[in-house]
Parts: sequence; structure tokens; C-alpha cells
Amino acid sequence: MSHNDRQMNGQHHPNSILDQFELPLVKKGKQRLARLRTAWRESWEEGGFLYQRWEELFQARHASWHEVANWIKTAALFGGLSLLVLILDAAGDIASATLKGLSDVPATSAGEGSGLWGTVDHPVRVFLAGQAVHLSVAPAALYAFWQLTGLLGLVGGFFGNAGARIAWMLWGLASLAMIWSAAPAGGRAAATGLAALMWALASIFALRGLTLRPIVHNHPPQYQFSPALHLHVTTPAPTPAGDDFGDEPDNVHQLQQR
Repeated sequence: MSHNDRQMNGQHHPNSILDQFELPLVKKGKQRLARLRTAWRESWEEGGFLYQRWEELFQARHASWHEVANWIKTAALFGGLSLLVLILDAAGDIASATLKGLSDVPATSAGEGSGLWGTVDHPVRVFLAGQAVHLSVAPAALYAFWQLTGLLGLVGGFFGNAGARIAWMLWGLASLAMIWSAAPAGGRAAATGLAALMWALASIFALRGLTLRPIVHNHPPQYQFSPALHLHVTTPAPTPAGDDFGDEPDNVHQLQQR
């Protein structure tokens, strides 16, 4: 037995400093765990912190926005903003991939367009190729952007988006102007008219549900006016009998007979 293991006065001396703190550390850990369990149980009891938060979350389903707790509004706004950022990031990646895929289709200025779609599409390609010479952008990129704008305007307009419908109208007018400018002189009117008819047919889906009739909203008045006639009549105070007829007994007797 070493010198440190010897017992002096019936007490054991530990071999190291770690043995001195082993028992107190275990006791402190158990006490902290017990306090955490107690606090957890108390927070779920009626009137506790977590109990109140759960009640506010349960009541938010049937309450209006102004009646919802502030922490629920903050969480909802933060979650909505985070979701919006993710959607915009994904939309940017999708749009970039779409433009890259559409750019692979060559926008040639040579060749003759065949068929109904070629009659409309070929002048657009020719016009964009001629304009791209003066710009720092490839003709294929311009043509891909033209296609993507028309597709987004058609799909967004079908679902009733006002901005997409405005983009669809501007896209159609710009397409008609490009076709009129780049189509052959002999068939310019026919190509533009054919493009206008195609655009009108596609607008059946893009402008679905749009009406030119004014929408009249008949809302009941918030304050109802109830006319009433109020008459204010001032009743004179009764006059003592002695002041008008005096104190003569004959006058009092005549008044009683009446």
C-alpha cells in the first residue's frame, strides 16, 4: 500500500484531486436535472409559460390577425419571408436553366419559314437577329427571352395574375410589331393578321375570367340613420291659488265648483 492509501485517524485519503470532486459533481448534475424536470412540469401546468403559449396557438385558428399573439405573428412573418427567399432563389435557378436550354436553339436569320407557325416565328427570329448585331447579346438569348416572356405571361394570366396579363399584352403587341417589320413586303399584312389571330386565340386562356363590365359592390351602410322628431315642451310651474285669486273665500268656492 502506498503512502497516499494509508488511513490516518480512520479516514481514507484519496489518491488524486479528481476523486475529491467526483461526488460533488454527480450531486450537482442530479440536482440540475431534477430542477429542469420540475420546471418542465410546472411550465405545462395551467398558468405556466408553455401552457399559455399552447393555448394562444390553439386559439389562433379561430381568431383574426389582430387577435393573434405577437409571437405567432412574428413567427409567421419570418417563416413567410424565408419561404419567399427560397422561392425566389429556386425561381432564379429555374429561369436560368430555362434560358440556357432555350438558348441552345439557334436563332437563324436565314432560311424560309414553313407552315403557320413558321410564318409567324420566322420574322421574329429575323428581327431579333438583326437587332442583336447592334447589341452585346447573342440572337439566341434574345429569342429565348422572347419565348420565356410569352410562356410566363400565358401561364400566369391563366391563373389570374394581373402582372402576367400585362406582360402578355405587351408581349403580343411587341410580337406584332416585330412581325410587321421583318415579314416580306408582299405577305406582311397576312403574316401580321395571322399572328394577331393566334395571339387572340391564346388570349382565351391567358385572359380567362377577365370582364369589361364594371363590378358593383353593394355593401350595407355601416351607420343606419333613423329619423325621429323630438318636441321639447316647457311646462309652466303650477301657480299657488292664493296668488291668482286672492284670499277671498268666495273665489275659492267658485273655483272648487268648477
